[in-house]
Amino acid sequence: MFKSKLCQLLNIKYPILQGGMAWVATSELAAAVSNAGGLGIIGAGHMPPDVLRSEIQKTKALTNKVFGVNIMLMSPFVKEVMQVVIDERVPVITTGAGNPGEYIPALKEIGSKVIPVVASVALAKRLERTGVDAIIAEGQESGGHVGEISTMSLIPQIVDAVEIPVIAAGGIADSRGVVAAMALGAQGVQIGTRFVASLECIAHANYKNAILKAKDRSTIVTGIATGHPVRVLTNKFTREYHAMEKNGSSPEELEQLGAGKLRIAAREGDVDYGSVMIGQIAGMITDIKSVEDIIQDIVKGIPNIVSGLSENV
Repeated sequence: MFKSKLCQLLNIKYPILQGGMAWVATSELAAAVSNAGGLGIIGAGHMPPDVLRSEIQKTKALTNKVFGVNIMLMSPFVKEVMQVVIDERVPVITTGAGNPGEYIPALKEIGSKVIPVVASVALAKRLERTGVDAIIAEGQESGGHVGEISTMSLIPQIVDAVEIPVIAAGGIADSRGVVAAMALGAQGVQIGTRFVASLECIAHANYKNAILKAKDRSTIVTGIATGHPVRVLTNKFTREYHAMEKNGSSPEELEQLGAGKLRIAAREGDVDYGSVMIGQIAGMITDIKSVEDIIQDIVKGIPNIVSGLSENV
């Protein structure tokens, strides 16, 4: 199971990627995941280029393994941060919120692997034609920016539609999720929320505790009216947001309300009025442990899950 083409493509031990989550996927978390055999990813978010360069250099100091950077193509600094990852020769670039096509030639020139996050078959097929190396197919169960299709439905359709490796994301936190993703045809998984609840993640303790307290129905999707839906923990902020949506507030007013809310939740610990971006799988997470333990729990649990399948057939 762990000799997939994805492992060979990315030069990693296990086909487990860590989500590039803004404000929480920093050098500390990325390096820990890479050191544990997965692919750690720095979440660039809206980082200015000098901040991203510092995070990349810190990661290089913490690990000699392959790591990546997630670039949100809607960032106001996108051209500058693309130049930073080129200058720093980052091995893997994942992208979201757009088409990375114009940047692919320069990234390929330095040997970087380009892996966009998609939420539909049409986008996966279009991006495959641009020469990307793999696809992260993300279901709407995930935290943060989401599409409309569930992981269970999305993964096999994208697997059937493209020739390049597909990485499943959304609602995956343990061995069962990994095996299910592989059964659907994925060659790897991307995990976000489970890694936030780790010792190495620098997210505020309140943010991590919010994950531990979450239940299966504790999250909600906001931002549908703005065209940028986001899954977050239900709290006082989301109730105010939905009240404004119901009363017909403009997309600009809603975006202004949401500005900076992820930072105050993730870094300052305001989980009442901040935006706590976590996935639906949070209801299954009950502890905070090291990244090494998280990955080893997943890896060691897979044989029992697979052998148990035969007993149910």
